[in-house]
Amino acid sequence: MIGLADVRDYIATLSLTKDENVYSGKLDNKKDKSIGIYNLKQNTGARICLGGLESTPYRIKPISILVHWNKSQRDTEKVSMQLYELLQNSSKIQINNEKVSYIKMLSDEPIDVGTDDSGVYESVIQIEIYYER
Repeated sequence: MIGLADVRDYIATLSLTKDENVYSGKLDNKKDKSIGIYNLKQNTGARICLGGLESTPYRIKPISILVHWNKSQRDTEKVSMQLYELLQNSSKIQINNEKVSYIKMLSDEPIDVGTDDSGVYESVIQIEIYYER
């Protein structure tokens, strides 16, 4: 099974920012150049193939990634696109010893969500991680 903290650990290995600036569940104190990993809040229901669980070859982990970067829209967009492309082009990876089949990008590019109260630009990347059961 892949948990939120496992995805956080994987994103940290991509070295876009310091390990201590990658969070799961909550982005504490919102340091500049931080990345937050959250469960994607969507209700799609359980995905079980005909024949039950033994006939269901994969699971899906829906994730929302918040890139909280700095006061430069250009810098924030650049690092968000780097992360997006790393995820989109990932292959033959494992997260928490689970074989990832692929990562489905849920939008064509990172979603610009403007700035926080401090004027730091943010963007969101929404993905679904398909992995073997």
